[in-house]
Amino acid sequence: MITEKQLHLQICTYLKLQYPKVIFNTDASGMKMSIGEAVRVKKLRSSNSIPDIVIYEQYYPNINLNLSYAGLFLEVKAKTPYKKDGKLKAGEHLQKQNNMLNSLNEKGYKAVFVWEFEQAKEIIDKYLK
Repeated sequence: MITEKQLHLQICTYLKLQYPKVIFNTDASGMKMSIGEAVRVKKLRSSNSIPDIVIYEQYYPNINLNLSYAGLFLEVKAKTPYKKDGKLKAGEHLQKQNNMLNSLNEKGYKAVFVWEFEQAKEIIDKYLK
């Protein structure tokens, strides 16, 4: 089974190779750092639930309906955050991340959980093509 860090790296590598002109950023909170650095990084953001990958590209899935997204946010997980019935699994941090994704969607972004490379690739390709 692939780890979250490995999947995160695969997605970023795919973006660089497949879409070299696309601007994206990745969250540093999952990286190994000293306690002092971690405290400083935490102070530099609005929340500890910011998604892992941000793609700074607008998308117009239906121009006739005036539908567009201001950017794509991916929250990378090692396995699905959902139960078999489709409900979110328990956990305070997971709930906060889900709330952040919902908030970003309400603000005009596309924001989703991803837990498999092929799934992430499909979402990225659909968004960027």
